[in-house]
Amino acid sequence: MRFRVGLATVVSGAFALSGAFLPGAATAAPGPLHATPARPDTGSAEDPGPVEKAEPIPAPHAAIIGVEPVNERLMRVFVDSPAMHRTVQVLVLLPADRSAPRPTVYMLDGRSTQPDSNNWLDRGNAAQFYADKPVNVVFTVGGPASFYTDWQRPDPVLGVNKWETFLTDELPPLLDAEFSGNGRNAVMGTSMGAEAAMMLAIRRPDLYSAVGAHSGCFSTGTDLGQAQARVVVSTYKGDPENMFGAPEDPAWLAHDVTLHAAALRGKALYLSVGSGRPGIHDTLDNPETPTSVVMGGPLEAATDFCTRRLAQRLDTLRIDYTAHFRPDGTHSWPYWADELVTSWPTIAGGLGID
Repeated sequence: MRFRVGLATVVSGAFALSGAFLPGAATAAPGPLHATPARPDTGSAEDPGPVEKAEPIPAPHAAIIGVEPVNERLMRVFVDSPAMHRTVQVLVLLPADRSAPRPTVYMLDGRSTQPDSNNWLDRGNAAQFYADKPVNVVFTVGGPASFYTDWQRPDPVLGVNKWETFLTDELPPLLDAEFSGNGRNAVMGTSMGAEAAMMLAIRRPDLYSAVGAHSGCFSTGTDLGQAQARVVVSTYKGDPENMFGAPEDPAWLAHDVTLHAAALRGKALYLSVGSGRPGIHDTLDNPETPTSVVMGGPLEAATDFCTRRLAQRLDTLRIDYTAHFRPDGTHSWPYWADELVTSWPTIAGGLGID
């Protein structure tokens, strides 16, 4: 049964403002339960000799099948992913100094991710910010409304989504080997990607030593959290039941970050969110201000509630974290670009960077 909290209708409305079937194999006609061997002395069948055992077919492994430089530091990397049943592209930003192995930061996009880029690069100033940082930075490409998680079934619109397997099992060893990663990782996301980053961290606590989450919701096991997740998926015409199943399916609880927050102990954690009121970036000369205020305001107010609920849970568990609750600010990229800078000391500390 889901844990219930109020405001489900409010958050569902706020997120609404923002905007597969696999055929089964044919059944063969059943054969006899036992075959009767021919007797050698009757001549009715020739003795075939000892039966050779067939070698087991190894499971396919993910592999990098192409690297294309965008510029001297940014690479398009193409990965053949058995989990995703396709070639998946990621963008990898390398540091200026590549003389030694280094940590890796995974940057998850929001709901409206693009098929060939990542909003952290396009709108979050990530390339400029990481220019002097001694880390590899991996940017997801695509995956709109996917929550970067493993879906239970392929979706007729959104396709196969096995992002958790791809991001936690398949991709890290390949990139560490290709780009001199040292095995220490952080994961960061905004909006949908913030919830996804936290979900990956609770489900693979061995993999990440630092997590950053900006303007997310973190309680898929509640009416409130499930409502916002369903709305996010539905805005891209996906079926949320292909993700975690029907409302009472245990998978919703299994991905509830607040419920499983104990798995975050010992990590460097950074949370940020605004109040939803117009802030320093919502100016009259900014053409995006009307959308940021009318749509991003209610969204940010909803994620403020979500983030404070997670913070209260961490307080109860006595788990250390850093939080920036801004007194204003909408659900929009200028604020997340600021938080990339503000969160760095926490993330760097978790990665062992001075």
